[in-house]
Amino acid sequence: MKEEYDIIVIGAGHAGCEAASAAAILGSKVLLITMDMTKMAQMSCNPAIGGIAKGQIVREIDALGGFTGIVTDKSMIQFRMLNRSKGPAMWSPRAQCDRSKFSIEWRNVLERNKNIFFWQDIAKELIIKNEKVIGVRTKIGCEFYSKAVILTSGTFQNGLIHIGRINFKGGRLSELSSIGISDQLKEYGFQVERMKTGTPARLDGRSINFSILEEQKSEDIGGFSYLIEDSIKSKRLSCYITYTNRKVHEILEKGFKDSPLYLGIIKGVGPRYCPSIEDKIVTFHEKDNHQLFIEPEGENTIEYYLNGFSSSLPWNIQYDAMRKIKGLENIRIFRPGYAIEYDYFPPTQLNLNLETKLIESLFFAGQVNGTTGYEEAAAQGLIAGINANRKIKNLAEFIIKRDEGYIGVLIDDLVTKGIDEPYRMFTSRAEFRILLRQDNADERLTEIGYNIGLASEKRLEKLKRKKENKDLVLKYLSSNSVKPDEINQYLKKNRTSEICQKTRLKEIVARPQINLINLSEYLKIKEKLSEIEISDEIFEIVDISIKYSGYIDREKKLADKTKRLENILIPEKIDFSKIKSLSTEARMKLNKIRPKSIGQASRISGVAPSDIGVLLIYIGR
Repeated sequence: MKEEYDIIVIGAGHAGCEAASAAAILGSKVLLITMDMTKMAQMSCNPAIGGIAKGQIVREIDALGGFTGIVTDKSMIQFRMLNRSKGPAMWSPRAQCDRSKFSIEWRNVLERNKNIFFWQDIAKELIIKNEKVIGVRTKIGCEFYSKAVILTSGTFQNGLIHIGRINFKGGRLSELSSIGISDQLKEYGFQVERMKTGTPARLDGRSINFSILEEQKSEDIGGFSYLIEDSIKSKRLSCYITYTNRKVHEILEKGFKDSPLYLGIIKGVGPRYCPSIEDKIVTFHEKDNHQLFIEPEGENTIEYYLNGFSSSLPWNIQYDAMRKIKGLENIRIFRPGYAIEYDYFPPTQLNLNLETKLIESLFFAGQVNGTTGYEEAAAQGLIAGINANRKIKNLAEFIIKRDEGYIGVLIDDLVTKGIDEPYRMFTSRAEFRILLRQDNADERLTEIGYNIGLASEKRLEKLKRKKENKDLVLKYLSSNSVKPDEINQYLKKNRTSEICQKTRLKEIVARPQINLINLSEYLKIKEKLSEIEISDEIFEIVDISIKYSGYIDREKKLADKTKRLENILIPEKIDFSKIKSLSTEARMKLNKIRPKSIGQASRISGVAPSDIGVLLIYIGR
């Protein structure tokens, strides 16, 4: 069976689905190879999308023309905007999804695209000729040829599952691992390392005593996609909060003698920011309890997810400990938690377009690059899909800069700085996070997505209307004033100083105690702008732009300064080892990572400001 395609995508996880979709929309003929057609974008761990900084990534994917946001909104069973008590740069949307529906919706997206073809099998080997990938050979002996290949096999790459002293090969529980490609790439000179992640037990909801638990309700409105209105029609379900206790910890500690983590059986590095429950009670031994979230797996199932209780301890230890948790005294479980070790390829072996440095036209995306999380994987998949398409069409590579999106921060961090643990995105990783808010992802990226052919005309029109409405509200607030007798009662109620003369509305809105949505209701601003329908979202965006204008302007100036270094390109064939004025470490790191610009070089660990000065002189700047 010898068929030819433009691009082959190996793996139909979150990275693979976005990669296949993006490349196909851009006109490439795509083959998606997956082990199981029923598990497209399967949520292996928590069935949730978004969270701190991750929510911003999903909005950026959506703004560019990707599908994770749309699929999330269609399968959502709970929505919350996190960090409302902090500044808007920290606000992050998060949704609990129906696990089965999420996968079904993704399959619908892919099957509706006539440029995407499917093959259910295991990719065993890459077909490489003259240091360029030209196809894939599968486990059952099929050969498929292409102009580019995107590897997105996630935790399946030499996956090994651990439950206590028991371990066996697998990419997920009861699913096969993928064997062959790691060994092949190692022979070609790739560095291959091991990582570890874990997942909690799944619970039978009929055995949970919800009546004594703290309920966490969903917000009534909210979503991810800029194409779907706030009033998403879906059933909203609650999550519940409970806690571990000393008795739980004592039972877990009894299982340490059989823990693959403490016996040294697990060699891979685990996620520091999402530790197992055994890690928590060792690292934070002084704590009497740890918070847990009991979250629904879907609208039509009794299965629940115990967030915060990831474990690789023997199943009976997990079970006994859970029965000492409030609300879980009579718990029944569907399957225990487990840890999984898998191969990854340190991402400094990639260019910024996610193409490998050693093999031409081979792209990596997702957990094979050492990241953790559906959102980080989806973002890489989208960028890899775009760049693979551009590669075969001889177009310039597509790079999102650090001041343009969290996606840019993510990929630049991976490629330039490398990793020593599973990479997870946080708002603190972005130096321009006031510019990179969740509310303005469309303003930052939709036009870019449209210009490369990914974002639709509909998205661009929606963005245009949003900008027009925003400008209209800003103009109204800047040109209209309010008298003391019209506003002082409202100001007093909101605990801010009263005015003694007519004051511009924009100055009133600038006060931290004033919320523009509430103020507009009090002064009936919507009625005064009745020629168009202004949503609360527009008022919120205007509110942010007024209150934080000083900070936003300052960050823009800083970003412009940084861009000057990004625009100073380093010659491709430069041999850093011959520049003796560079430090020994700088020569070694620069030759390994091969930065494209002075800006990228300045972010490499071990490259000092003095080394940057030497480089600038060397290239004539």
